[in-house]
Amino acid sequence: MATSDCQAKIDEGLYSRQLYVLGHEAMRKMVSSDVFISGMKGLGVEIAKNIILSGVKSVTIHDMGSVHWCDLSSQFYFSEDDLGKNRAEVSQVHLAELNNYVPVFVYTAQLTDSFLAKFQVVVLTDSSMEEMLHIGDFCHSRSIPFITANTKGLFGQLFCDFGEDFVVSDPNGEEPISALVHHISQGCPGVVTCLGAHSHGFVDGDFVTFSDIEGMTELNGYEPIKIRVLGPYSFEIEDTTFFSKYEKGGVVTEVKMPARICFEPLRASLKNPTISLVDYDKLECFKTLHLAFQALHLFVKEQKDLPKPRDQLDADRLLELTRDLNNQTSFQDHLNENLVRMFSYVSAGDLSPINAFLGGVTAQEVLKACSGKFTPLQQWLYFDALNCLPEDDKLLTKETCALRQSRYDGQIAVFGADFQERLGKQKYFVVGAGAIGCELLKNFAMIGLGAAEGGSIIVTDMDSIERSNLSRQFLFRASDISKMKSETAAAAIRRMNPECQVKAHRDSVGTSTEHVYNDDFFQELDGVAVAVDNIKARMYMDQRCIYYQKLLLESGTLGTKGHTQVIVPFLTNTYGTASDTSETAFPMCTLKNFPSTIEHTLQWARDEFEGLFKQQADRVNQYLQDSSFLDRIDRLMDAEALEILETIHSRLVTERPNSWKDCITWARNHWQELFHNNIQQLLHIFPPDQTTSSGVPFWYGDKRCPHPLQFDSCNKMHLDYIVAAANLYAQNYKLPGSRDRNAIQCIVDTVTVSPFIPKSEVKIHVSDEEMKEFVKDVDQQQLEELKTILADASSHRAYVMDPVHFEKDNDINFHMDFIVAASNLRAENYGIPQADRHKSKLIAGRIIPAITTTTSAVAGLVCLELYKAVWGHQQLSSYRNSFLNLAQPFFVFVQPQQAPVQKIQQQEWTDWDRFEVRGIKKDGEEMTLEDLFNSLKTEHQMGVIMLCYGTALLYARFLSESDQQEALGQRVTDRVRSITGEQIPAHLKTLVFEIVCSGEEEDLKLPPVHYHIF
Repeated sequence: MATSDCQAKIDEGLYSRQLYVLGHEAMRKMVSSDVFISGMKGLGVEIAKNIILSGVKSVTIHDMGSVHWCDLSSQFYFSEDDLGKNRAEVSQVHLAELNNYVPVFVYTAQLTDSFLAKFQVVVLTDSSMEEMLHIGDFCHSRSIPFITANTKGLFGQLFCDFGEDFVVSDPNGEEPISALVHHISQGCPGVVTCLGAHSHGFVDGDFVTFSDIEGMTELNGYEPIKIRVLGPYSFEIEDTTFFSKYEKGGVVTEVKMPARICFEPLRASLKNPTISLVDYDKLECFKTLHLAFQALHLFVKEQKDLPKPRDQLDADRLLELTRDLNNQTSFQDHLNENLVRMFSYVSAGDLSPINAFLGGVTAQEVLKACSGKFTPLQQWLYFDALNCLPEDDKLLTKETCALRQSRYDGQIAVFGADFQERLGKQKYFVVGAGAIGCELLKNFAMIGLGAAEGGSIIVTDMDSIERSNLSRQFLFRASDISKMKSETAAAAIRRMNPECQVKAHRDSVGTSTEHVYNDDFFQELDGVAVAVDNIKARMYMDQRCIYYQKLLLESGTLGTKGHTQVIVPFLTNTYGTASDTSETAFPMCTLKNFPSTIEHTLQWARDEFEGLFKQQADRVNQYLQDSSFLDRIDRLMDAEALEILETIHSRLVTERPNSWKDCITWARNHWQELFHNNIQQLLHIFPPDQTTSSGVPFWYGDKRCPHPLQFDSCNKMHLDYIVAAANLYAQNYKLPGSRDRNAIQCIVDTVTVSPFIPKSEVKIHVSDEEMKEFVKDVDQQQLEELKTILADASSHRAYVMDPVHFEKDNDINFHMDFIVAASNLRAENYGIPQADRHKSKLIAGRIIPAITTTTSAVAGLVCLELYKAVWGHQQLSSYRNSFLNLAQPFFVFVQPQQAPVQKIQQQEWTDWDRFEVRGIKKDGEEMTLEDLFNSLKTEHQMGVIMLCYGTALLYARFLSESDQQEALGQRVTDRVRSITGEQIPAHLKTLVFEIVCSGEEEDLKLPPVHYHIF
């Protein structure tokens, strides 16, 4: 379908995080695609919501049915006032608010071929088999991608047919792999050997290109070559016999080649299905479900309704129909008859978490159909969550699961009324109201979590809503920008379910708010759901949940990838022990002197920004405003003290600008220092022909030999740096800047820069270890002079500086202008391929790519684990941690790891255990340290030889006899106060001590002591 230029424009501010997942080409195809979705129950609205937020051209929703009680359990835009109204018409009003760029149309008549022919993708949910077959045939004949999705209680089904010649432009969305070349042989075939401590990462059949090769230059710019992998560091290419001899250098880079996929139509695939594996523990179930879903269509056609919850006669009939289908198929398989019965028991249910999961997966398939980006599902997916049912199946009966005209009927049909009452009384703490937080809160509202008397949801988020949030945080609208996320999200879910008892906080979580989230707060909770995007907050909440022995639901996304983890007290291991919480950092010497990738230059540019425009200004202000600042400087090592004082003196005296022209002059001189002088100095110490002690060239492999740049004001990138740096420097000093490039160019051309003079005394480190061991000679006279000059800060008080805080999403504040220019100039120094603004913003801004489809799926899976926790499941095998990649699509569901057990002196401990001690004795007096030790000896046979409170040592056997006796005689709280020199915070009801006890062979570190003082 033709699309005008204005329609095809992409709002990068709105879709910024999604663009890092899909890319501009895929987005351009999406904004040209009209999507049709039939069925506006819970699953249909989930798919529509995700597609609209993602930014297709238009969405048309269709439903000829009216709102029923059962719909309210998962369709978040329905209310009791909508009962009897058309589902599509009610939904359209709300869906149209999600994205101003995506018009939402309603269609409520019978579907015709001529009507469907205008769409680029057709999606059916809750359709009859006859309708699916007819529309599937029509779409296949017209090469219109066709998707059908269904959820029934705890079961889900998805089918995709994108035609007989569907082109996938990028199968996985990953950055192309690249590796440094060590050697290329002349032969047939040629053998390429790669440098590095890690595998090259290529696989058989990959296509690659070469660049920067010296000697065998014929390969530079050569068309993509198919490879055959020989090992982790080598692979074969085509005949290189007659190419020039390889000398050195070069980069080999993967090329994504288009792939063509042929899909079977629905009619043929029903008889001979290709089923994607989801849960490897349930391999035998998928073909049974394939037949059971078909049998359900026959049942509904025959009975005019779905099987009644927990009805044995209906289950018998559905099983009979399934057996008949199995006898008719060409792949006759062993039927899991119990699975068919369970399918019958719950098929009348409609669960928000199941719809969220399958709605996210389905919506991603729609985006694949629109864009050709990522690998489509081939062709069936079946999913079940039967382990959400009680471990004792006798708890559910036909009577307890009977429908009762309640907004939770769709859930009661699966879990019963008693469970619904239990859900309503839960108290949960949600940390984060961003993308995952919004989806979790929506699901919590739909399932009625904390919606009864005595229940509650507390959500906290200290952030306000930004425009870039709107494409994936669906509880927010453009009119909500600048409002607090937690308060806006809480108000939104109250509208979805007026019974929802939700409270919004604005606090961060950490040691600074433990007076808010204190003992009383946590002891009332049933669980915590963490929806934050940083490891530090996750680790902190993990420790809090261990401390209070509370369930933790953890999840995260990265583009199309997602994970969930359920942490159950005394049953599973913790987040900290189960997850890789390390964050990688580039070596300092690499960033400072030897960058080899654009990631290195971007990190260097970000560090330059922080150092020049924030940290230096912060230090100046500390000096000006803190009378004890110089006293603290005296306690530092001389080299560090000199560096700080030099910075303060230069920013306040030698380099302090008095005018805009001075700012330009500073920027020009700084350009010269960074991109010319520093490089000249590096080459002075390590010339291009430098060799190591072993005779190997110094500039080899990942050490790129740089070259200095010559400033040219007519070079756009050179002037970009001057404009951005000068304006940021002016902001530091509260001077007016300018965007007039012509005027800036005229001024910068008048600046005279000093010629470079090499310094023989400069030391350049080639490794971080060398850098750490180096002790810099300090000019003591200069240090003392600076201390004297800066002794009186009052003479500079008028020059309080304005630190610049990095903000990546503001395109007119010069922040990204500076980083892009600085990074690319340094990349030019070292011959590194440069990055555009979009990629630079991703890396330097440390942006986490995000898309609503993954968020929806992950939040659904989290809530399935919540169901199990509310039931009180005690079997580890009932729970699942999940890992998914919707781009592939790839799903792994695994049983959580058991909490590791340590055995000490015939007793077993896990991270969840502790020694509980009541600090107040029966007579009302508090224990002394000696009383505490005696209690531990009597109750647990532990002889304490060391006691610590945080970093404070309260007692140890190596203390003198008199000090030991003094400590043992003190009340425990008095001992804490005397050693720490601080009062115990009023909100603390429990003190946590670490103890070391004497063992037969060695001293033993044991679980902590929780000493209750109230």
